[in-house]
Amino acid sequence: MISVKLGKNVACITLAALLVVACSKDPKPTPTVSAPAEPVVREDSGTPESVRQAELEAMELQKWGGATQNGVAVYAGADRIFFEYDSSELTADARSTLAKQAEWLMHYSSVKVTVEGHCDERGTREYNLALGDRRATAVKNYLIALGVPSSRLKTISYGKERPAVVGDYAQNRRGVLVVN
Repeated sequence: MISVKLGKNVACITLAALLVVACSKDPKPTPTVSAPAEPVVREDSGTPESVRQAELEAMELQKWGGATQNGVAVYAGADRIFFEYDSSELTADARSTLAKQAEWLMHYSSVKVTVEGHCDERGTREYNLALGDRRATAVKNYLIALGVPSSRLKTISYGKERPAVVGDYAQNRRGVLVVN
């Protein structure tokens, strides 16, 4: 009987001792893992510099569209202008689009482009090649007048050989700026 009572006392004392020890010590420290370097925080915005730079690049890309074929269309609203029937004179709409294309070209000063001249399907092959050449040259000359160096521009005429939309004469009378 004494051994049972002694066993219970020893068990209670051991339990109490374990509780005291458990409550009195600090928990084991967890191993530390070195954190990545903190981004530099700008004093004026509180935004990490890397995030701010990414935002600026995204805004730049959204505005200018990038130095690609799609970029010129995004910035200028189109990569092409249209001509009246049997004409190589630039319309007011065409001049407005070309002004935006020239701004884009000045921003991306290393980009070179080819100006394509196109015609609708009417007329002879020879006549349309000559008209397409006059259209491409009119676009090139206007871009040069707006400050784009001539060394970045070349022209080619496709005449009626590459219609954008077969049978849609207005869509086929065009000058297209193609990024090289």
